[in-house]
Amino acid sequence: MERIYLDNAATTPLDPEVLDAMLPYFREHFGNPSAIHAFGRRTRAAVEQARRQVAQLLNCTPGEIIFTSGGTEADNMALACSVRDLGVRHIITSPIEHHAVEYTAAALGQQQSVEVHWLRLHEDGRPDEQHLEELLKATQGQGVLVSLMHANNEIGTRIDLERIGGLAHRYGALFHSDTVQTMGHYRFDLATLPVDMITCAAHKFHGPKGSGFLYLRNGVGLKPMIIGGAQERNMRAGTENIAGIVGLAKAMEIAYRDLAHHQHHVQGLKDRMMKRLLAEIPGVGFNGDPGPDSLYTVLNVRFPDDGRSEMLLYNLDIEGVACSGGSACSSGSNKGSHVLAALYPERPGANIRFSFSRFTTADEVDRTVAILKRILQPVPVNA
Repeated sequence: MERIYLDNAATTPLDPEVLDAMLPYFREHFGNPSAIHAFGRRTRAAVEQARRQVAQLLNCTPGEIIFTSGGTEADNMALACSVRDLGVRHIITSPIEHHAVEYTAAALGQQQSVEVHWLRLHEDGRPDEQHLEELLKATQGQGVLVSLMHANNEIGTRIDLERIGGLAHRYGALFHSDTVQTMGHYRFDLATLPVDMITCAAHKFHGPKGSGFLYLRNGVGLKPMIIGGAQERNMRAGTENIAGIVGLAKAMEIAYRDLAHHQHHVQGLKDRMMKRLLAEIPGVGFNGDPGPDSLYTVLNVRFPDDGRSEMLLYNLDIEGVACSGGSACSSGSNKGSHVLAALYPERPGANIRFSFSRFTTADEVDRTVAILKRILQPVPVNA
């Protein structure tokens, strides 16, 4: 059975070009970058070249890029160190953030000195900007961090970073955005974008797992979260993941080199699946914002609550289709989504997230719809 991978929001396959760039740093270039001999100088140069490459692609300075183990560490550092180092006493965030932000904010909120404000959301998952402004007015001058993800990893709803960041800065708040799902899929001009911190995980755009970064705008005075050495320009202790950092930079280079083509291809796959599902499966619908302003790699589909959608995720896996579930319900295919629980607590039916990459094909989309149609076909009743 030829399997179909439609779970690219969870992770993407490593690009062969990225693997080729990484391999020398597993083999001959193995020196510790902190060493002063030639082996160390060679790997130190690779780290700094990767930093310059990332900074050039994002239009920021190399010193604003801190390499990390991924998005979760970067998000934790942004929130926890802002409280510790910058006098943040109010965190404004939403109930549909990735757990790296949601759980961190909640943990910080258990401290007596930190208050977490959960932002109201519209039905499609976009932030209620009127409520945001009310919260910013009420907390102005008290040390405020706004943390809202650029695009939701489950439903694909995307926010306007320019507008949200501008609003936060108007009231003197810091603005952090989890850009894990959008890095490598959209262009960022960090010289002009009103963000103070954003985060990245390389494996979301065909780079290696275990490698990411925190962008920290110059002048935002965070101190290290991980202590024990002078690595990452004294911002993150620990011997650097050289191959991972090189792979991250190469993956970003490829992503932005071919971005327009990738966007066109993947958006076409998403549109194709939406049209075919609507035409061939009665009662199907979509969660979040499936429109042209949403994250083009993600489609969250709601299947009718007719009894046949029970265990849908498992049945798709048996049929060779890899995808993700997500719902407030507790039955097989739709268990445990805090995002859908927050937005649609009363909505029945199975919810499946299909997510695409530049390696996904139209044939795979068509085969998936055909498999869904077969799984959901009514069972004939004998006369």
